[in-house]
Amino acid sequence: MIQAAIFDMDGLLVDSEPHWRAVEIDIFATVGLHLTDDECKLTTGLPTDAVAEYWFERRPWDETIRTRAEIGEAILEGAHRQIGLHAEPMPGAVEILRFFHDRGIPTAIASASPMNLIEVVIDRLGIRSLLKTWHSATLEARNKPAPDVYLGAARKLGVTPTHCLAFEDSGNGLKSAHAAGMITVAVPALFEAEEPKFAIANLIIPSLLAFDEPTFQSLEATIP
Repeated sequence: MIQAAIFDMDGLLVDSEPHWRAVEIDIFATVGLHLTDDECKLTTGLPTDAVAEYWFERRPWDETIRTRAEIGEAILEGAHRQIGLHAEPMPGAVEILRFFHDRGIPTAIASASPMNLIEVVIDRLGIRSLLKTWHSATLEARNKPAPDVYLGAARKLGVTPTHCLAFEDSGNGLKSAHAAGMITVAVPALFEAEEPKFAIANLIIPSLLAFDEPTFQSLEATIP
């Protein structure tokens, strides 16, 4: 039996990715790095320090203006503010949490974002009552794509990782859940839908709205 459903947050439950990208464009411009929206999509799913490192390796700037650490902190601060004020739920996000809640199956968030931002999103979407717990990869030794945050969420729920459903929209997040041994459901953005990095998922769906009772039963049947 499926013991829990664990969800990524950014880009899956909350439509936060456009806000992240807008903030990244503004912050990187302060050091003379002018990124496009499409370029920012290349780092979707990475923590802010890894985003700063990614671009510094490819297009280094003068760190006397702003260090990589300062860039990462500024992105996080800006995204925190914008998401708290403007982010909306992704289609089907509240409905799928209620799907599991109504069946008595505990749900959790496993996010690369810090706990304070997770809390902001939970309150912004009004989903606190539909979640059993939430966990941040910043509290673990390694961030996604390592499995630590998913394993940590399973520990907090008191469930077996191999009996968990994990929902992800990014390649790095999917690797994390897959490495944790969970049954994985990928919900990639339209522009990434055909990319091979999602082939490791047990199921690929175009939207959380596509998840229903027959889908749930078919995934549950894969558990030995």
